[in-house]
Parts: sequence; structure tokens; C-alpha cells
Amino acid sequence: MQAAPVAADRPAKTEWPTLVLAACIYGGWMALTFYAGRIAWWLLPLPGAWLIAWHMSLQHELIHGHPSRFEWLNDLIGSVPLGLWLPYERYKASHLGHHRGDNLTDPIEDPESHYVTAERYRQIGPGGRWLLRAGNTLLGRMIIGPARAIATFLEHDARALLTGDADVRRAWLLHLPGVVLVLAWLLLVCNLSLVRYATLFVYPGLSLVLIRSFAEHRAADEPGHRTAIVEHAPVLGLLFLFNNLHVVHHLRPGLAWYRIPAAYRMNRPALLRDNGGLVYRGYLDVARRYLVRQHDLPVHRTHGWTQGHNPMR
Repeated sequence: MQAAPVAADRPAKTEWPTLVLAACIYGGWMALTFYAGRIAWWLLPLPGAWLIAWHMSLQHELIHGHPSRFEWLNDLIGSVPLGLWLPYERYKASHLGHHRGDNLTDPIEDPESHYVTAERYRQIGPGGRWLLRAGNTLLGRMIIGPARAIATFLEHDARALLTGDADVRRAWLLHLPGVVLVLAWLLLVCNLSLVRYATLFVYPGLSLVLIRSFAEHRAADEPGHRTAIVEHAPVLGLLFLFNNLHVVHHLRPGLAWYRIPAAYRMNRPALLRDNGGLVYRGYLDVARRYLVRQHDLPVHRTHGWTQGHNPMR
């Protein structure tokens, strides 16, 4: 399966499955938040997390040119900030940067890399190194990963704003009116506190998203061997809009989510050969291997130690 030009997969007409999906997500979110006060708190995290994670999967789809040929319309659909903390324009810029070139996993060139340089590893101190290693396990990524991701992102953007970064400033100016509308709905219409929403919807939702990204990529010398496949994931596959079959997405980033499984089935032998056999038999397989064991060392192999040793302790 060869990489196709993005334009070859982008829609010539409206993709109704994606529009229906967007209506289900936004409608489901409005209904769940509206009735949240009548539902026992312990019943909220599962549907709440699902909707937040599904919304981020939808945003990922829209970033790649769906469901219409009009970018402004796609961006409008995706820019409602259900998660509150991440401006759509910032997510879009970061993710498109993740797809450029052959720099996957590189901590300097890939905006979505979970690796660090040796220099950064030295700088963060013992506590930071412990958090980094813990976050390289699936359990750690799910428990502390959301807090670390949000804090790191907000710190970065605060610094960018203070130094006058025009793109970051524009993204936040576009983002804040949506935040006001979401908060007005939650606080004034639904009587749902920000703390309750953050703990029962946003945090567990991001935790679910991090299950997908945890094993998507792995540092390797061969660029084609850096992207994984997670088979046999009917439930989480739907939640992630089939980006569990991540090799297909990186080869054809403009391919609509509902076409990915068929493309994978048609090209499976070639895809497994080309990605070096980096395949998991479902997310339970990922958990079995890495629930409490590191997926990889935190320091990237091309930005490692220069003095012949690796003090990863």
C-alpha cells in the first residue's frame, strides 16, 4: 500500500457519516450534561469520558479535511471546545506538524513525540524523571498522563503568549469565546460545576485518548517501522475512529475514518511487512505488555547520551 496524495482522499462531496457522527457527539454531550444532575456521579465518567474522547477523535478527523471540501466549515464543526483546555487551532497546527516529513517520534521535530532529549532528561530532575518513566507505562499514562499533558501544554502556551507568538495568540482568541459558551451551558443551564465536569468528563476523556496514543509510535531507525497497528479493537476502534490501524492513517491521512478498516484488510500483508511487524492483538495485548512496564526508554535514540553511558535512573 503506497502513500496516496492527501488531496486524492479528501472529499469531493459532503461525507454524511461524519456529519451524523458529529451530531451524535454534540447531541449526546448536551443531553448528558443537561441530565447530569439527575444521574449518580459514579455513572457519569464512562459516558462522559467516551463523549470527550470521541470528540477529540472527531476533531482529528476534521483536521485532515473532512467532512467537506470547505476547510472553514470543517474547522467550525471541530472548534467547539468540549474539553476546554485545548484550542482547536493549536491542535490542528501540532497534528499537521506531526505528519510532516520523516521525523516521527523525534522530540525536536515531532510536536506529538513522547520522547525527550538526553539534555532535557538531565534538566527535569529526579521527580521529573520519575514522572516521565511512570508516564511511559500504560497505567501511568492513563492516571498521570492527562494532568501532565494539560500542564505541559498550558505552560508552553503561556510562555509563547508572553513572548508575543502571534499564531498562539490568534488560536487562543478564537478559542476563548467557545469556552465562554461551553461554560455558560454547563454552569447556567445544566447547573454542572466546573470541578464536577473536569473530573467526571474531561480528565477521564483525555485518559481514554491517551490509550490510543500510548503505543501508536515507537522510535526506530527505519521510518516505516515507527507506526504501530492495533488489531481486534471493535469498541475502542470505533471510539478512536479506527486510528488504531494507525499505519493506514499515516500512509493516507486524508482517508475518511469509515474507509480505514477496508483499506487495512485489502493491504494487510504489505502493511505488516512495511511497518516491521509492529502489531498488537488488541488493547488488552498492549496492556498485558506495558501496563506497568515502560513502552520504551524516555530518551530518544537519536538524541541520546554522548558519553558512552545511559544513566536512566
